[in-house]
Amino acid sequence: MKKIGVLVGVCLSALLLASCGTSDSTSSSGSKAKGSYQTTGTANSGEYKGIITNGRYRTSKSRGVGVSQNTENMLNLKSFESGLTTISKDHFSPKSYVFQEGQILSKGTVENWLGRKSKDNPEGLNPKDNGKKDANKRNPIYVQQIEEQDYMKEENGKLHLAGITIGIGMNRKGYYQKEEYGATYTTDIPKEQMIAEGKKAAAKVLARLRSYNAVGSSMPIVIAMYQQAPNDSLVGGTFYATTVSNSGTQMGTWKATDLKNYVFPVTDTDTVPSKNDADSFDNFKNKIQNFFPNLAGVTAQAQYDGDSLQGLNVAITTQFYSETEITSFTQYVAKAAQTYLPSGIKVDIQIQGSDGSVQSFVARDNGDKGFYTHVFSSY
Repeated sequence: MKKIGVLVGVCLSALLLASCGTSDSTSSSGSKAKGSYQTTGTANSGEYKGIITNGRYRTSKSRGVGVSQNTENMLNLKSFESGLTTISKDHFSPKSYVFQEGQILSKGTVENWLGRKSKDNPEGLNPKDNGKKDANKRNPIYVQQIEEQDYMKEENGKLHLAGITIGIGMNRKGYYQKEEYGATYTTDIPKEQMIAEGKKAAAKVLARLRSYNAVGSSMPIVIAMYQQAPNDSLVGGTFYATTVSNSGTQMGTWKATDLKNYVFPVTDTDTVPSKNDADSFDNFKNKIQNFFPNLAGVTAQAQYDGDSLQGLNVAITTQFYSETEITSFTQYVAKAAQTYLPSGIKVDIQIQGSDGSVQSFVARDNGDKGFYTHVFSSY
C-alpha cells in the first residue's frame, strides 16, 4: 500500500475572536458536550465564523491527510482548502451557518480510504497493486486527498450539524519509484479516466458517510471534485465538478466548473484566456522593475472562471535591506497596481526578501477600488 503522509494544512487564518456569548455546546451528533463554545469573527464579514470549544479551536480529525507521492506540491493543499470553502458558500451561507473543521472522519479512516484496496484494507479507494514495475503498466493512485468540512447551525444557544462538504482530490499524474531513493517515474492519467474514477470514489464516500449516526439519511452533503496540479507546477490545481446529495446515497446532477490557473508572465499570450490581462501584468512588472532595479523576480498566479479573471496572487522578491526602501517600494507597488492591474478583482501582492522573509504586502478585496498596504517593522 502506498505510504500515507500527513501534510500540515493551513487552518483558518487571521481569525479574530469575537465573543458571541458562552453557551452549552453540542457534539456533531446532537448530544450535549461538556464545557462551552464561542464563535470567531462576525457573519457580516462574508466569512464563516469558526468554533472555539473550552477556549481552544476545534481542529479537524483528519486535516491534511493525503497520499505521499514523493515531492508534494503544497500549492495543491492550499488551493484545495480555500476552493472548498468557496464552493461551500454557494450552499451553506456564512450568514446562516458556522464553520467547523471535519469531526466525522478520523485520520485513520481517511488514511485507509486513500490507500490501495487490499485484503488488509478492503476500504481502499485506490486500485490494488498489480505488482507491475513498469510505471505505464502499474495501477496508478487516482484519489490523492479527501477533506471534510462541517457546517453547523446555532439554535437556542446550541450547535448542531446541518450540512457537510467533502472535497476529493484526483490525480492526473501518478508518481512511482521502483526502489527507495531511486528514479521517479510518471504515469499520465487521461482526464476521462480521472473523472470516471472520481465518480466511483464519490459514490463510495457518500454511502460510507451516510452510515454514520451523526450524518443520517437526510443531511445535505456537497461533494466537490478537485484535479491535482503536477508536483512541478507553479500553481495549484482546480475544482472541476460538484454535486449535492440531499437524501440517502442519491447524488444530484454533476455540475462542471470552468476554473483554470495560470502563471504570469507568459511567453505566449495565446495560451491564456485574455491577452489584455497578460499585457497588463507585463506593464505592471516592467514599471516596478524599471523604477527599482533590485528585484529578483515578479510573478503571479492567476485564476480564471472561463474567460473571466477571478484574482491574482503576486509574489515580488527584493534585495532591499533598508526599511525606508521597503516602505517606499511598497507604496510605489500599490500605485502601479492601481494603474496597471485589472480592476475589480481580488489582488494579493506579497513582497519578500531573497531569504524568503515577508517584508510587506499590498492587497485589494474583490470589488474594492483601492489597495491597502502594510510593512512589517521591528522594534
